[in-house]
Amino acid sequence: MSAELDLAARVVELTRRLAGAAAEAEVVAAHSAEALTRFANSAIHQNVAEATTTVRLRLHLDGRTAGGSTTVTDADGLRSLVERTIAAARLSPPDTAWPGLTPPTPLLAAPGFDEATAAAGPEERATRVREFVRAAGGLETAGYCRTAYASGGFANTLGQAVKGRSADAAMDGIARLAGADGVARRAGGRLTDLDGAELGAIAAAKARAGAQPIELPPGRYEVVLEPTAVADLLDNLAGFGFNGKAFAQHQSFAELGAQQFDESITIADEPLGATLPFDAEGTPRDTLILVEAGVTRAVSHDRTSAAEAGTVSTGHASPASRSWGPIAADLRLAPAPAPAGASGRPPGSAPGGVPDRSSGSAPGGGGQTGTGPVAATARALMAGMHRGLLVTDLWYTRVLDQKSLVVTGLTRNGVWLVENGEVTAAVGNLRFTQSYPQALGPGSVLGIGTETVALPDRWSGVRYTAPALHLASWNFTGNASG
Repeated sequence: MSAELDLAARVVELTRRLAGAAAEAEVVAAHSAEALTRFANSAIHQNVAEATTTVRLRLHLDGRTAGGSTTVTDADGLRSLVERTIAAARLSPPDTAWPGLTPPTPLLAAPGFDEATAAAGPEERATRVREFVRAAGGLETAGYCRTAYASGGFANTLGQAVKGRSADAAMDGIARLAGADGVARRAGGRLTDLDGAELGAIAAAKARAGAQPIELPPGRYEVVLEPTAVADLLDNLAGFGFNGKAFAQHQSFAELGAQQFDESITIADEPLGATLPFDAEGTPRDTLILVEAGVTRAVSHDRTSAAEAGTVSTGHASPASRSWGPIAADLRLAPAPAPAGASGRPPGSAPGGVPDRSSGSAPGGGGQTGTGPVAATARALMAGMHRGLLVTDLWYTRVLDQKSLVVTGLTRNGVWLVENGEVTAAVGNLRFTQSYPQALGPGSVLGIGTETVALPDRWSGVRYTAPALHLASWNFTGNASG
């Protein structure tokens, strides 16, 4: 038994003694350790590490539910947690939506755990920062390299008892030249998969290619979205569209069994290896197909939303899911099949890029090598574009209408005009207002890249995996001048 599972089991037994045999209780004990190396002005300025063990108790007593948590895990701290939660339950209103506890259910096998990432120190992260800065070739750089480790145990009064652990690494950096920013970011289960030199070269090439941007009028443009931009689509689709609570309350666009997306779109949540193998209610996690060949197949559920929808939990409970809804946090958009014998990269290009505008050749011109504004997987998608935009990143996105998932936001870290398949000019940042499901609707997806990139969420350890996308239309509503 792991230390966390033992801790959870102790709280369950204490709850039985203090609240009585009729009480229903579930306990998650989780240890998380995160270390972050930050750099700015091309130098490391901060190295921080935090490790916390948290115990969360949810109690259903006499038809009422309450929850509490503590980071004080000695005998007095645990007893205080149980007593406070019992008192809160007795003062809470009746909980008619209580879905009951997860019965004993075995976990699925998870991918291998990388001990080296969990134990990584500041030297390993600093090495990747140094490689990033050097590869930027003198441009001003900033960003971070992060490693994280989690282990947890779950127990409830119905007999469910499970444990697991996960490790994660991520790097996100920008390079800047004369006000133009280029970005590169990656995530993964192993720190050794993060190549600081590759990411630094990509970010620098984008910054160099972003000089002297032109302004374009608002309107609908054909676009190629790089994986960094596609990650925002997945984030909002997960939070507002495939959210089981929103679905049960008819606030989601999702219609199960309907062809809501282009037939080239398949989206799955793949949590195993990226997070603990069970959720906050002890439900085992598994791959969940949300969209298959354009057909919406499922939404994410905890036990409460599943009971309301007449189905079963998909393993997406969190401490906040009864309030905010259960959210799939590890979405993957499936890439297009690579042509037989193809490497997935154009000849002479490095991973993540092509023409460098500082080389003296026209942007996107033939015969160039090196890294540049176009991710390797996006170059083939641009070939069929008569006139449109290449977009690196979407930023500061906010939902205007949840039901149709109309989102407004800004481009960031590089936009380029593409004419006859070639990048011809950098473009100033643009504001957009666009329904994400509509942009991915039947007939709207003109192409999907053949390679995916794992990307970190901007605010947490969430991971998205995405290829580039070629879309028929994207609604830009303003430019840098307003």
